[in-house]
This record gives sequence, C-alpha cells and structure tokens, in this order.
Amino acid sequence: MEAPPAIVSTYLGDSVTTYLDKCKSSGKFTEYVPDTATCDLGVDAIAPFERPAEDRNRTSPFPYGGHRFEFRAVGSSQNVSMVNTVLCTIFAESFALMSDAIEKGEKPTAVATKMLDEHWRVIFNGNGYSEEWPVEAGKRGVWRIDSGVEAMQALSSAKNIALFDKMGVLSEKEAVARTAVMHEHYAGTVELEALTMIDMINQHVLPSAKAAGMATSVTSALEAACGQVKAGVAGMHAVDGEYEKATLARVLRLETMEEARKVCDTIEETVPADLWTLATYKELLFLDANQGETLVE
Repeated sequence: MEAPPAIVSTYLGDSVTTYLDKCKSSGKFTEYVPDTATCDLGVDAIAPFERPAEDRNRTSPFPYGGHRFEFRAVGSSQNVSMVNTVLCTIFAESFALMSDAIEKGEKPTAVATKMLDEHWRVIFNGNGYSEEWPVEAGKRGVWRIDSGVEAMQALSSAKNIALFDKMGVLSEKEAVARTAVMHEHYAGTVELEALTMIDMINQHVLPSAKAAGMATSVTSALEAACGQVKAGVAGMHAVDGEYEKATLARVLRLETMEEARKVCDTIEETVPADLWTLATYKELLFLDANQGETLVE
C-alpha cells in the first residue's frame, strides 16, 4: 500500500480542478493557462526561473504534474509493458466513446461535460495515505482492490476480456495466460522468500536464541512459527491452479510470515550482539559507521 495506495484516483491540484469545474458548470471550454511559480535556487550563476505551480503529489496514483500525468503504481522491479498496454487500452476506448458520440451528432463540449460529471468522483486532491480517504472513497463509489493477487485476477475478468477483445489488444486466451503467469511469478517469489526465512530461522535465529540461554517457551514459539511457514509452503504445493497457489501465497506472506517475523524481532532485541549471527538493522543502515575503516582500506 505504498507509493501509491490501492485506491486509483487522480490528483489534479487546485488550478486544474478549478478550471475543469468551471468548464463543467458552464459547458464552455477555454484554453487552460497553468499557474506558474518562481523558483530561485539562491545561486548567483543561475537566474530565477518560472515553473508550473502544480504539485505532483506523491500520494496519488495519477497526479498531474504540469504538462503531463504520472502513473505512480508500478513496482520498482515490474516490467512496464503490460501496464502501458492496459493504460493505453483504457485511453483508446475512452477516446473511441467520445468520438462515437460526437460523430452521432453530440456537441464535443456536451460530451466532455458528461464525462466530467460521470467521473468527477475520482478526483482527490488530498493525502492518499490518510485514514479518511478510504472511507471517503467508499462513499464516492471509487473502486479499490487491496489484494495484488485479486488485482491480477481482474485482468482476465469478463469485463476486461471484453474490453481487450473490443479494442483488438488481447484475446481471451492471451489475457488468461498472462494472468496465470503473473500468479505463478507471485507464488514463486513468495515461496523463495518463505524458504529463505526458514533457513534464516534454523541456521541463525534459533541457534542464537539457544546460545543466549533464552527460555524454552521462547524457542518453542520460534520453532512453532517456523513450522507454520513450512506448512504454508506445503499448502501451496498441495493445490492445483496458479490462482489458488497465489491466494495461499498471499496469506503466507502477509499473515504467517509476518507473525514469524515478530517472534524473530523479539528475540533479536534480547540476544547479546556477540551471539547474534545475522546483520542487524544498525549494521545494514549504517555500514560506513560499522565498517568504515575496512571499506577505506
């Protein structure tokens, strides 16, 4: 739910929102002239210059940043090809709907006004990370999917298959196949993470806890948590179908592994540093302070 949250809305900023609101109310569209702001870097060699006043707003999936919209929902390791395919298909259908209406005799301004009226609810110029926004989005009827696994499944829903087929982008078989591949990739990634966690617990956390002489209740809780992660992996192997595996993988990653991690964190807080065999957060975040001399050499 980071950068951005799961609710797909657009941040236009006060300038564009005010402009479109006036157009929507009056039915008349004039040229949009963006507000500008002066940027002074305080450097003698660089003269002050003007820039668009719009704020990109990094909490929104679709902020307007002056001369462009950004789509801020793509993961750092994610290939943007399918994302762009979906976005362009959406845009193409929307333009087609507007074009068909105009060719049937409707005025362009009337078509644009109708579009704004129908979709005004997706404009949100606030903080997308706030606790109030999901509540407000629900009242507005803005669609949201909190689960990545379910979002992947939506690619091959009947509505979206019909859209891709209508625009000549993907066939039903292609959409279903891409959905299966995404689910397989998700499940495979989670399995790798889970197996790594099991190894880390067995090879490092548990031996460190026992070496520190921690209570049996603590080590037993750790062994039980590790067993639950193992059971989660086994559960994934026991089912057929990529969607079913991905669904179980989501529970394993976001519930079972999170609980196991809490147990490990509690032990890490207690085990003496000389008995802890894994890198600590301090060592990872401040490597230069911990190994500065070694690195310089």
